[in-house]
Amino acid sequence: MASSSPPAPARSASVLAIFGPTASGKTAVAEAVADRVDGELVSADSAAVYRDLPIVTAAPERRTRLVGIFPLTHEASVGEYQRLAHEAIDEILTAGRVAIVVGGTGLYLRAALAELDVPPAPPPASRERWAAHYDGEGPAAAHATLAGRDPAAAAAVHPNDRRRVVRALELTDAGASLRPAQNRLWTADTRHPTVVVGLDVPRDSLDRRIAERNRRMFDRGVVEEVEAALTAGPVSKTAQHVHGLREIAELPPQQALAEMDAQMRRYAVYQRKWMRRIPGLELLDADRAAPEVAEEIVALVSRRAAGAAAPPG
Repeated sequence: MASSSPPAPARSASVLAIFGPTASGKTAVAEAVADRVDGELVSADSAAVYRDLPIVTAAPERRTRLVGIFPLTHEASVGEYQRLAHEAIDEILTAGRVAIVVGGTGLYLRAALAELDVPPAPPPASRERWAAHYDGEGPAAAHATLAGRDPAAAAAVHPNDRRRVVRALELTDAGASLRPAQNRLWTADTRHPTVVVGLDVPRDSLDRRIAERNRRMFDRGVVEEVEAALTAGPVSKTAQHVHGLREIAELPPQQALAEMDAQMRRYAVYQRKWMRRIPGLELLDADRAAPEVAEEIVALVSRRAAGAAAPPG
């Protein structure tokens, strides 16, 4: 469920969103921008919400809203994140500061900026029931069941796409749809006037940055961090999706490092595709020092503000 409308004083304030693939320098750029515009950071990263894993999640050292807010036992959701992000942004804007939303989880970024119609959580046993139905009856039968319950979703999902068929059936139990009649995910609608910036880094340079960052993680003691976190208690299903967690826990360090490099390169390709779909995004060259990128972003925001304030005609 979307959060309530923001208080009136927040509507005239500004929001800046910074998105980019992993290792593109988002955090450093966002911190440099914050220093220049009296801004406060709000994380849009599905891994950074978890505490006890600051190295593997590349958690920022500077205070950032929605970083380290959940234990690893917590089942996180987009709906919960959206509510917390809206509250954080509204508080920052009401205080007269710039809210800088920064992260690489595209769905979280859109949830922070817009009023997404996030479906309610389905009954706990729903996923297991539909997964068993798909595996037991087969793809064609499961897809036919979906067609009977949600024709629009069935038309958009291939029968062999097990994950999405099961997810679509799961949503029908919650009275929601994988293909709602009104989908605000890829619209330009935002709760506040917003400038969205994308950080572009050439692929070869980004691959190098990914490898260097992963090596630094191991030098800083990521193996010990993961061992301590996993021995402290059970880990939720959503926390298990933190990139690198399984590899570090199960593989020898050198093999884990190689697997993480490959995994993060694939993830960066996915993030680039998502970035190209964000409405109104301003793509900037980020293969340079963070302060230089920050200066260009500040200039861009200033031009947008001046244009908005100028009288028509």
